[in-house]
Amino acid sequence: MELVIGTKAWSTWSMRPWLALKKTGAQFDETLIQLRQADGLTEAKILPHSPSGLVPALKDGDVVISDSLAICEYLAERFPKAGLWPADREARAYARSAAAEMHSGFASLRGECPMDLMREPHVTTLSEATHKDIRRIVALWNAMLSRFGGPWLGGTEWGIADAFFTPVATRFRTYGVKLSDFGDTGPAGVYAERLLERPEFLAWQADL
Repeated sequence: MELVIGTKAWSTWSMRPWLALKKTGAQFDETLIQLRQADGLTEAKILPHSPSGLVPALKDGDVVISDSLAICEYLAERFPKAGLWPADREARAYARSAAAEMHSGFASLRGECPMDLMREPHVTTLSEATHKDIRRIVALWNAMLSRFGGPWLGGTEWGIADAFFTPVATRFRTYGVKLSDFGDTGPAGVYAERLLERPEFLAWQADL
């Protein structure tokens, strides 16, 4: 099994399935392609691995999957004992909904606060559109932590929904976002810190 990823300091989409695959405990090869190379070099290096010309891409035998959420779904089916989705049907539905919302939403936060794990933390003035994104994330986290009892979004087991929000936690750290300014009374902030203490994330960060 091989996972093709982009620059670890920047590629949120690569991080998500990498974390999920790491959690399965399966052995895999990692192919790293540096992003933002000039003159189309990045795409030229990705295309032999990924028909979309984008990373991440998972190669498992003759199977090639090149979308982060699709890769995570594949891993959940391939390694059912890893618990990447909650066992409880209701919790699983909420976790899938949360991951899908992250997959397609929060455009303002993405644009104003790109992930950069090499950047020193600092306070940034953010737009109201980004404030709205942060308030929604805080509300989502708090609602799920309350409903399923934590410590993770789907309950007791870290899974795909948590992998999808890990890059968000790095953004909050990098750009000095205080979740208490956006409606958090404590649980969301603790959860964000907990995401960045996971061994999978620490392994990713150690290899920048």
